[in-house]
Amino acid sequence: MSNSMFIVYLVMINLISGITFVFDKRASIKNYRRVPEQVLHLLEVLGGVFSILVLIYSLHHKSHKFSYYGWTWMALLWWVIFFIIQKI
Repeated sequence: MSNSMFIVYLVMINLISGITFVFDKRASIKNYRRVPEQVLHLLEVLGGVFSILVLIYSLHHKSHKFSYYGWTWMALLWWVIFFIIQKI
């Protein structure tokens, strides 16, 4: 995969992740059906961790739930290690 394709992929997965996270925030406010945390974590592992991490603290959504954001920081660490290994 070329660098430009990889960047497009990361942008797209972060847009999808951000939209999904905002949808979950609104659902929590309105008492609607929520997005399962496993889906949010899957999006993080697939590369959406960057937008979700920003949104956790800007929307104050799941920012006090260590069982959630602990896994998010682990996904970020995984991606940082990936970038270091790939030297992107």
